[in-house]
Amino acid sequence: MIHHQVIPMKYDNVAQINDIAGLEQQCKQLDSACLKADLEHLTKEDGDHGLLCYHNGQLVGLLSWYPSEGTTGSINAVVHPQYRRQGVLRSLLERAREDVRPLGIHRLSYRVPQSHPAGMAAVQAFGAAYDRSEHAMKLQNDASAKQSQTVFSSGLDLTAAEPEDLEFMIACSSAAFGDPEDWTRDYFRHTDEPSRPTYVIRKENEPVGLIRVNVINDSTGFIHNFCILPARQGEKLGRAALTLMVHRLLEQGYTDIRLSVVTENERALSLYRSVGFDVTTEYKYFIGPI
Repeated sequence: MIHHQVIPMKYDNVAQINDIAGLEQQCKQLDSACLKADLEHLTKEDGDHGLLCYHNGQLVGLLSWYPSEGTTGSINAVVHPQYRRQGVLRSLLERAREDVRPLGIHRLSYRVPQSHPAGMAAVQAFGAAYDRSEHAMKLQNDASAKQSQTVFSSGLDLTAAEPEDLEFMIACSSAAFGDPEDWTRDYFRHTDEPSRPTYVIRKENEPVGLIRVNVINDSTGFIHNFCILPARQGEKLGRAALTLMVHRLLEQGYTDIRLSVVTENERALSLYRSVGFDVTTEYKYFIGPI
């Protein structure tokens, strides 16, 4: 067991940001797994919370977290390969638990790359159970968005959500994803922030779906909560709406456009690929108690 110091990260601390970038680069060189520090989430004033573990002045571990779905804390961690199995992750997690308990968070969700069995063993040792697997996808070919003349003549449009759209958003999301409306209402309340705009998908002015974008930074946007009313599915509205959203993001200068999809959802995976997205990494998610 090494002696280490755990401190909170400051989003605008240049030295800490450089240390994190260096740790991520060292992991890439020494480890075949795709461990990402998600630095873009940590360098926003209202972004993820970061905890740093130093040993003799060297950053050897990072844990970031953010509240998700009200009572869940989403965890991402990176530990230097030469300092694993030495209590680094456990020390970071103990401090994270202290930070999240006062917020009413009573369970933790861990994200682990498919190619990282040591990480999966670690979270299972913390009492977490497998929840789901997701493909991380990134826009690799924007040809379909740039050649979207048919989309603009289809009567489909995206409009920024207004307060009066909330009930439709709740009903649509609940119906599409199978979540209770009370839970969905609480989710939208917790994720109502300027950096996460919501768009209502309209067909000839009638609302038929919704799509949201988590703006990570000036060049990166993460598409999520994309759904079409079950009664309107099968009308090829999904591909048109996603193409339109991608086209709009490209026009706004976003060069890094991402999304994720549950691995079992072959229909959605096919749709995203048809618009130009490719799988970059597969992640497994585990959920456990505080």
